[in-house]
Amino acid sequence: MTVARPTVSVVIATRDRPELLRGALRGIAAQTAQPLEVRIADDGERSVDLESLHTGALELLVIPVQAGVVATARNRGAARARGEVLAFHDDDDRWLPDHLAGLAEAFRDPGVGLAWRDCAVVREAITADGQRRELDRRLIAHDWDADLMRHDDYLPPSAWGVRRALFEQLGGFDESFRFSEDWDFLLRAAALTTPRRVPGVTVEVRMREQGHLSSEAGPERRECLRRLSERHGLPALEVKTFWEVAAAIDVAAGRGRRP
Repeated sequence: MTVARPTVSVVIATRDRPELLRGALRGIAAQTAQPLEVRIADDGERSVDLESLHTGALELLVIPVQAGVVATARNRGAARARGEVLAFHDDDDRWLPDHLAGLAEAFRDPGVGLAWRDCAVVREAITADGQRRELDRRLIAHDWDADLMRHDDYLPPSAWGVRRALFEQLGGFDESFRFSEDWDFLLRAAALTTPRRVPGVTVEVRMREQGHLSSEAGPERRECLRRLSERHGLPALEVKTFWEVAAAIDVAAGRGRRP
């Protein structure tokens, strides 16, 4: 049985990156299926200037967080959202125009608790005049694979949406994880529902030399991976960027590794 397309709230976690945030909002404003609202969880030291964002008809609300933890930012944003489905978006990523339409269509099925779209992982550089220049890209377009998820989290938060009822049942993201909070959430969600893939690349996960959490490799990230492994009964986990995960997915799918 299918039902009417549900309302979707977008939750953006941002931290002192106004130009990247503006780019993210332009992508949201260009969606063929517009969201009910956008909740901006501002975890930065400098407040988001709402008047400078120029987002047309989008309903925006800025929620000050000041926690320094993306899990907390996302939870605070979700708590102030009204939509039946929560679609998460990191401020440095981009959505293509049909992203929300595909997600919302999947949630017409009342049995779907979590759905995601395929993504491109893009290595980029920021030029002196603030332009984003693409250097290379890899695609992640792979069905749900519980065995693979035990080694590699290949579903970035900007690619997925979750039904509010499931999000609240799980208590949101675990704020004790500064890293890998999304992987932990996905594994907990998958214990209750099978995530639904909506094929088609509609997300760009954009990575630079600095400023991307998946590039962090210090002791705190390693400790989060150790705790994740212990909680979910996983093997010892390696620190990987999404770029490296995309290469591992290519190998798992038999496509080989791009140089």
